[in-house]
Parts: sequence; structure tokens; C-alpha cells
Amino acid sequence: MFEAAEVGRSLSKKEFDDLEPELHHTLLLLQQQLRQTRHSLIILVSGNERAGKGDLVVRLNRWFDNRDVQTCSYWEESDEEKQRPPMWRFWRDMPARGKICIMFGSWYTQPIGDAVSGSINMAELDQQLARIRDFERALTADDVIIAKLWFHISRTEQQRRLEQDDSHGLIKRTPQSQDFAQYQDQLTSISEHVVRLTDSGVAPWHIIEATDYRYRDFTAGNTIVSRMEPVLNTNNEKQGIDVPVFPGPNLRELQAKKSVNATVLDRVDLEQKLEGKDYSEHLGKLQKKLNQLAWLMHNKKRNAVLVFEGWDAAGKGSALRRITSAIDSRLYQVIPTAAPTDEEKAHHYLWRFWRHLPRAGRLIMYDRSWYGRVLVERVEALAREEEWRRAYAEINSFEDQLLEHGMMLCKFWIHISKDEQIKRFRDREKDIRKQHKITEEDWRNRQKWDDYKLAVNDMVAHTSTTRAPWTLVAGNDKKFARVQILTTVCNGLETVLGK
Repeated sequence: MFEAAEVGRSLSKKEFDDLEPELHHTLLLLQQQLRQTRHSLIILVSGNERAGKGDLVVRLNRWFDNRDVQTCSYWEESDEEKQRPPMWRFWRDMPARGKICIMFGSWYTQPIGDAVSGSINMAELDQQLARIRDFERALTADDVIIAKLWFHISRTEQQRRLEQDDSHGLIKRTPQSQDFAQYQDQLTSISEHVVRLTDSGVAPWHIIEATDYRYRDFTAGNTIVSRMEPVLNTNNEKQGIDVPVFPGPNLRELQAKKSVNATVLDRVDLEQKLEGKDYSEHLGKLQKKLNQLAWLMHNKKRNAVLVFEGWDAAGKGSALRRITSAIDSRLYQVIPTAAPTDEEKAHHYLWRFWRHLPRAGRLIMYDRSWYGRVLVERVEALAREEEWRRAYAEINSFEDQLLEHGMMLCKFWIHISKDEQIKRFRDREKDIRKQHKITEEDWRNRQKWDDYKLAVNDMVAHTSTTRAPWTLVAGNDKKFARVQILTTVCNGLETVLGK
């Protein structure tokens, strides 16, 4: 989940200096609008130790008119707080209508700390998270805007900063950081679990890469704008108030710069290749193993789900054929997912995927899947923002149910370069056997390449979990991609089958 925030995004000093005044002005305009409504704003500042959360809080207090802003920090409980239920201190600090509260730490801090230390087990943590979800729904239903910011840095960067502080005699650690340092793996795992279970349409998490402080601060401010603006505009429209035209700073203005537009896909090494002889040897061994595992899966009454997503012409079909040619046709089914039918439109978008789930002993492959909600439907504006943001939690819940039932789940995004895609498009146009594969829609989708890259990055950030990770496949070389996919499927089946 957090790998999407380790891709090297940054802003130069000039870029930040050019954009910061516009962002500052926009936040002040939105704050002015907020004062005239029933809404209030809560900004939760959470994330890794030494990610610069404190510096960001200082910046936010400069950007807003701080006469209407209160900053509350939640580390150690006071005696007064210990004598009351845990949520008391947050209710006490709740901002009045028209006001803003920046919460440095939040109602997530204690549950995460307790779970890491072992004071509560995972069932007790989930119970607390369910209560938090209800709490956030109650707040948003009462016109509270919640911006949940999670700041992430890699473990290497975190350690570098801690050592740098120690070498300079600086003590900037929270009371918990000393204890958490020895539990870093647990902390990361539990944090991912918490973010995943509390990521909702009404109160989504925004995971922000915090290695570069200029990118961190600008993205945080821009995210707050994105949370406030639609709510306040809707409020103004309902009341017949002219909607002000906000400058609307946006990172997409800098998409041409790789340092800002970097995504998890940029970390995929597309130079990886397999030569003919090596490919044939690997392919033969893996297909033989897959055939044996498929029959073992059938005999043990287990089942498996494979999800294939990727760019147009990325090689999903050829990869599927290498899997299906290794398995008895009675043991699998391939479900190609196209635009929903009228019957499917009459149901929840997950309905058509639920109904195709395999019976015990079978394997099903989705050629495109439920992730269309957060990819094509998002990019093509076929779903409202609230709908596709809500879908991350819905998809995670759906996949959790598959895993809890004992299914094996593998999710593949096949990545190719833009140059490789155009080459394959032109090859298809020349080959009469493949001309049917290239359509006007493929060319139109290509024009939105950068929008899809950002959507894929967010998809990985919200749905690549410890139990159901995404495999980002290096697809420029089809032979390498097929072997990578077959290896992943075999490994997944071996794990599920206890081999």
C-alpha cells in the first residue's frame, strides 16, 4: 500500500515558490467561504515518524488565517483524559461551524500504538476501527469536512533522519517513537490495516510521499483544497450564492516533470528480458508445475481468482493463453469484462463479479475486473468522485471475503512503455489477424495516459495490501512478462495449498 509513496516525487524551490502563493490565496478564499456555512474542517495529520508532520502543521497555520484555526496534538493522555472515554478529548476539541481544527495525531494514534505494543489484539483493533468509521460518518453527516493526511517516508529515509537528528543533538521524536523503532515491521503492517479499513468515500485517506518537504507541503495543501472546494461549491449552489472561481492549484500543472508525476509504474524495470532458450525452459517448467497445482487445487477443493489489468496491447491475452494452455479446460473459466450490460447496470457494480466466483476446485481469470471502477470509470468520469473513492474500501472488503474463504487471489497490472504501446498498435493495424484488436477507443485512451498512470498509482496505494498485493509486471518483453506471471501464480497456489 505504501509503496506508492516511495517513488521519488519532488518540487524544486522555483516550482514551489511559483505555486505556493496561489495555493495560499486559494486556502484563504476557501476559509472565507467556510465561515459563511454550517461546515467545519478537521485536518488529521498522521504518518511515519520524522516525516515532517510538525513542519507541515506550522506551514498550515501560516497558510490559513489562524484566528479561526486551532491546533491540537495527541500524544500522551493527561490524567484528565484518562478519567474519561477515549473519544472525549476529540469531542472536546471539535471545531465550531465555520472553524478549522488541525489534529496533530488523532483518534487513530492510540489504537495503532496499542496494537503495535500488544495491548490489544487485532479483533479488538477492528472493533475500535468500526467505532471510528461510525464516528466519521456521524461527523460528515453533520457537515464536518474531514481531510485525512498520511505522510510516508521509506524506512531507509526514516532511519537517515533519526541518525541525523542524533548526530546533531536534536530531540524531535514523539514519546512513542523510541518504542516504535523496534517494532517497525509491525507498525507498517498495522498502519496499512488501519488505513485500509478506514478509507471511505466520505472520509478517504490521502497517502502523501513526504521525502521532499516542498512536494509534501504543496500536496497536503492541494489535498485540503480538493476536500473543501466541492463541498463549499455545492453549499453555495444550493443557497443560490455565486460560486467564486478559485485559482485551483493542481499538481497536474507539473505533469510534464517526472519528479512530480512519478508513480509506482515508473519503478518497473521495463528493460528486463528473457531470450528464446531461457524462455522455453522456464515456460515449460512453470506450465508443468501449474498443471499439477491446478489438479491439487481441485482435489483439495480450493479455488483461485486471477485479475488481469494493464494498458491496451500490454499482452493480457497472450499471458492468459499461457495459463489456460497449461490447465485442463474443466478447471478454469476466463471472464472478459466489457462495458456493463443493462442488467449489470441495474445492480451494484460488484454484482457481476460476485456471480462469476468459482466453485470449489476451480480457477477463474478476470480479463479486466472490478478495478474498472477506479480506473476507466474514474478517468472517463463515468463515476462520481465520491463513488470511485468509496470503491477502494468496497473492493478491499470484497477481496478480504475471498481470502477469508480460502481463495488464492493474484492481481496483475501489466505495464509497458508508451513507445512500446504505439509500436504494438501499428503492428496490429498491419496484421489482418489482429486488426480487430485495435479500435478508436484504444487511441482515445492513449491520449489520457497520464490520467491513467495517476489512477493506477492511487489504485495501488489503496488496494495493494499485505494479503492481496498487486504484481506490477514488466511487459515490454512479452516472454519475460509471461514467466513473471506464471511464477507468481504458481507461488500463490503453493502457499494456499500448503506446499
